[in-house]
Amino acid sequence: MSELKEELKGKIIEQLNLEDVSVADITDDDALFGDGLGLDSIDALELIVMLDKDYGIRLSDPKEGKKIFESVQVMADYIQEHRTK
Repeated sequence: MSELKEELKGKIIEQLNLEDVSVADITDDDALFGDGLGLDSIDALELIVMLDKDYGIRLSDPKEGKKIFESVQVMADYIQEHRTK
């Protein structure tokens, strides 16, 4: 699971072009939106594309995405349960 979390942190940085952020800067429980990394709705769309492309997870309900993108830990747990790739 820790490998998946590290992989996710790297993919988030790469996918969203977070140039001033390193994997070490993101803790497993940091909020991704709001006070944490400060991501916005456009970033959420990018993360939805990443989940589909890299893990075979399709999100159709935006409210579901809001829960999943709470933190790296929550994303990793969701991917563990629902991945098809």
